[in-house]
Amino acid sequence: MTNFQKAIIAFLTVVALSLIAVIIWIIPKWDQPLGPSLQEALTVTPFGLPATWTPDPNATATHLAPPTLVPLIQASPLPTITPNIGLCGAPAVMNILVVGSDSRVDSYKYGLADVIRLVRVNFVSPQVTILEIPRDLWVEIPDIADNLDGQDHEKLNQAYLYGNKGYGYTDDPAEGPGLLSRTLELNFGTQIDHYAAINMKTFAGIVDAVGGIDVDLPRAVDGRTEDDKSRRLIFAEGKHHLDGNRALTLARIRNSGVFNRAENQNRVLCALRDKVTSPKVITKIPELIKSFQGSVQTDLSPSQIGQLACIGVQIRSENIRFAAFPQELFKQTRIYDPVFKKRLFVWDVDYNILREYIAQFQAGTWPMISGTPEDKDEVPFCP
Repeated sequence: MTNFQKAIIAFLTVVALSLIAVIIWIIPKWDQPLGPSLQEALTVTPFGLPATWTPDPNATATHLAPPTLVPLIQASPLPTITPNIGLCGAPAVMNILVVGSDSRVDSYKYGLADVIRLVRVNFVSPQVTILEIPRDLWVEIPDIADNLDGQDHEKLNQAYLYGNKGYGYTDDPAEGPGLLSRTLELNFGTQIDHYAAINMKTFAGIVDAVGGIDVDLPRAVDGRTEDDKSRRLIFAEGKHHLDGNRALTLARIRNSGVFNRAENQNRVLCALRDKVTSPKVITKIPELIKSFQGSVQTDLSPSQIGQLACIGVQIRSENIRFAAFPQELFKQTRIYDPVFKKRLFVWDVDYNILREYIAQFQAGTWPMISGTPEDKDEVPFCP
């Protein structure tokens, strides 16, 4: 395909998106959120305070010395941005909490937060940055102490489970995503505008609905374990066209480590983004929204989803950046959990360092958007 042909396709895609946006904006119901809005955390506990419950002194792992802060690359100060002047009729910046639930059923009654991502969308100079938040962080979770005999700490992924209807440990109308959002705010100072949570069955259905995705693996992925030696867990190096179940399988393989798992998840997300913003699919977005309405937990309105689709085709590949905290900050350890009555794997890490990274992420100063990454923690998976 020539550059001229690519330019024509891009132009027609933008025209199609503009028409979709007009249709969305003139229909009042398309401005209504599809789910309850987020609430703010009411209090912030200073770092260093212990949980209100007393762990077993013989079972709790000794806390490791905090690692040395890895200097962040400082960007130039951002210009002052007036709200609501972004492209596609959107605000200048939108911060979205994206959650992948490990539940395999249609409902969102139960399920842990298997995937946690902070997504920052810049609608002024089209850019998207996506930060992985490790799920095995030992955090304070609001609202749960009364249901857990005074224990107010658990793994981060538990916040989503405890907030949904199955446990219902919170009165937050946004349920699991709401409690997880307030947990992130309480522990790390995040600023989240919206949320979108999806379970495994719905994710596979969305991939199938757009005709599958194309993923190019730089190296083979072997997810076989002692308990499951099926060849469906093997992905050869190179290009793959994946249906929903295969895409889900690749994203969930974890025996090569949590950081490699996150890389594969990011490749799947990139591939899905490419497919959704392709000319063949973009005109079907209103139909897709309607068909999956009620199958996703989100407070985004259809018009805001249209804004995200609109900006998606205007973002250059080099302006989509996936980021992760430096691996050297994390040490494996175990902590005794009175709820499960056993020692659980958690990450030992200085939360003040994570707060600093998140603050710079949400300010748009990390990771740097610059064509070719200069930081090993900035991974440009989108080709």
